[in-house]
Amino acid sequence: MASASQVKDPNRTEVVSAFIWKEFMEGVEETYTMIKPDGVQRGPIEIVSSELIKPSSPTPSESRDFKLSVIDERIPPSYIPLVLYYSCEESANMKQPEILDCLKKSLSDALVQFYPLAGRMGGQISVNCNDEGALYLEAKVDSKISDVIEFPEVELLEKLIPYQYNGSLTNAEELIAIQVSLFSCGGISIGICISHRIADGWTLCSFIKGWSSMACTKCEIVRPVFNSSSLFPPRNTPDFKPNIKSLAIQPPVIHLVTKRFVFSESVINALKSQVINNSSIINPTRVEVVSAFLWKACIVARRIEKSGKSVAFHPVNLRGRVPALTDDSFGNIFQMTSAVNSEETDWIHLVEKLRAAFRKISSDFINELLGENGYELVKNNFMQISKLLGQGDCEIFRFNSYCRFPLYETDFGWGTPNWVSASFSNRNSIFMLDSKSSSGIEAWIVMTEDDMKKLEQEISISSKLLANSSRSVDEIYDIRSV
Repeated sequence: MASASQVKDPNRTEVVSAFIWKEFMEGVEETYTMIKPDGVQRGPIEIVSSELIKPSSPTPSESRDFKLSVIDERIPPSYIPLVLYYSCEESANMKQPEILDCLKKSLSDALVQFYPLAGRMGGQISVNCNDEGALYLEAKVDSKISDVIEFPEVELLEKLIPYQYNGSLTNAEELIAIQVSLFSCGGISIGICISHRIADGWTLCSFIKGWSSMACTKCEIVRPVFNSSSLFPPRNTPDFKPNIKSLAIQPPVIHLVTKRFVFSESVINALKSQVINNSSIINPTRVEVVSAFLWKACIVARRIEKSGKSVAFHPVNLRGRVPALTDDSFGNIFQMTSAVNSEETDWIHLVEKLRAAFRKISSDFINELLGENGYELVKNNFMQISKLLGQGDCEIFRFNSYCRFPLYETDFGWGTPNWVSASFSNRNSIFMLDSKSSSGIEAWIVMTEDDMKKLEQEISISSKLLANSSRSVDEIYDIRSV
């Protein structure tokens, strides 16, 4: 080796690290060459039907006026999208016509339990539960679902949800919309958009679980709990109006790229080991280490490592933290926390900052939230976000995690999903989902094209530092360049 380089007498660690690093880089190169392999067909998607699915039983008159909470009140109009994918092998015990009948009937039954979703907004703080129904679309896709799962392209994935998601305000009336896409191989995808005005990501997951429980008689029926407005009463205050110029609501039209980075269990364990060995944290979580690792890479990509200030936002689920709230509590039941960095530091130190941010949502915070000053606390939380988003000297990175959401357990009667994906296009957004193995994490990142190139370079450099223990990122898929 010494004769082929300037290095004399390399040690074992250097040799092994270089070998693993070379293997990692070759693996990345092979992944890129497989993005659009020969034989993969991208057929058109055609909407073949559209209708409103109403609850199978009418909503009682005493439940027709559904009050939103103060947290719901501060959420601007937008939708949360998600897509579940089922291969033809998984659905072989049911043909597509049977699947469609099952989905429509069970959706109608599920809307009896989740009756606000079949209603329409009745103002800033209420839903008129008039049973107008959920938007239901059926589409045909002239492609194999296995190709979509193995070689995903965001342009196609976005067509599998009923509403195009671009993070902006929407005038759609339906509070939930579903698109069932039938693939030529017999597989199906179920794309769902739920209104963020009345629901968060966990509520979407709860609805999916409730819907599938209606279809699969083996499952226990999910009964949502509608108690958020009593815990967090609305104010219907005129002081809050969504700022339509906000980058969080109406992003500028710029050239954005979305890429997916897949972290395996072994890689995450290697990241955890580095944190344990080099900080005071003895039990770092998957989300903490992956978030910090990517936050650091994003800081470098945005060229603000030495001279700029950055903030990482993370929503924190309040279910399990408030005694009166259960996993089935319906609504926007979260608060945002933020970690600020304005110094040159390594990603391990950012884990400590994130841990401190998560601990802000403490028992004292919860007690204040439930007390007389709860409204002011919620108001200030959202106003702080708006203030930071409006500052030109601060780089914002928006994290969101669906890790540990039981999405891969969703069984309508023909097996569990082969894959789950989300769709979003806000700049500097990082969205994390469990991988199919549940121990890994898929991180979807949206940046400008130039920033994304820098991000990949930084992740490659950081990966080299992890080569002693494991390859840092198993797969990198170039999903979209638009």
